[in-house]
Amino acid sequence: MTTHDSFWTDLRGCEYSQGYLQAGDIRTRYLHAGNNSLPPLILLHGVGGHAETYTRNLQSHAEHFDTYSIDMVGHGYSSKPDYDYEVDAYVEHLRSVIDTLGFDRIYLSGESLGGWVAARFALKYPQRLERMVLNTCGGATLNPEVMQRITSLTMAAVSEPTWATVKARLEWLMADPATVTDDLVACRQAIYQQPGMLEAMSRIMCLQETEIRQRNNLTDTEWSAIETKTLVLWTDKDPTAAVTVGEKIANLIPNAKFALMTACGHWPQFEDPSTFNRIHLDFLRGLN
Repeated sequence: MTTHDSFWTDLRGCEYSQGYLQAGDIRTRYLHAGNNSLPPLILLHGVGGHAETYTRNLQSHAEHFDTYSIDMVGHGYSSKPDYDYEVDAYVEHLRSVIDTLGFDRIYLSGESLGGWVAARFALKYPQRLERMVLNTCGGATLNPEVMQRITSLTMAAVSEPTWATVKARLEWLMADPATVTDDLVACRQAIYQQPGMLEAMSRIMCLQETEIRQRNNLTDTEWSAIETKTLVLWTDKDPTAAVTVGEKIANLIPNAKFALMTACGHWPQFEDPSTFNRIHLDFLRGLN
């Protein structure tokens, strides 16, 4: 697998922009590629993440979609209001982003927490979605060991955002730790060094608390009520949940397909972008 030393390597062939929009009371940062003659696609990162989760995917997707990768509320360089971020807070932030951009219906893809948010959005606002991808998504498990690992690694990285602590947090996501580039570490380190980030991360981590996670998880009945055409994309080395979890989600959603990527952990879109981009685009474009 080829690694890249810089985000510029990923984006050099792509016309893109960074910007901010006002989504309700949330100043929201985004990366954008594509143009408004194409159908809109929004990409959602995982817990503690940011828009750069998708730097290796923007160019290929911009050929077919008006593509936005956003910093969700509390994350990245978006606003960090003073309340716990349960899943509906992210859902309503996403709705506000879509409204601000003037989109009636979108294509939606979320990784980890982003997939959890996408699933909840599909239940609450099915009329706003064309197709959806759930990429190693949350919302279906309650594993105390995984929850504790996410919390300890993340809070260590934000409490003392050294090169080593931030790199350790990122390496846990990957099947091959060497996938973590210096550029990625530096990007996240700068985000974690922001004033107020420690307090925001404490509110983000509420979903790793058992009682809060239980009430935010989707029940089997709720998974089965999702109407949107869905791709459930999983990996064989995901540190958060076994392949059987993804298979169960795909079996519960009536209009779902399942795809498995190998030799990847929790960030297949970054670890193996060529395979991810092919599978992802084929589904979103209705080619499979």
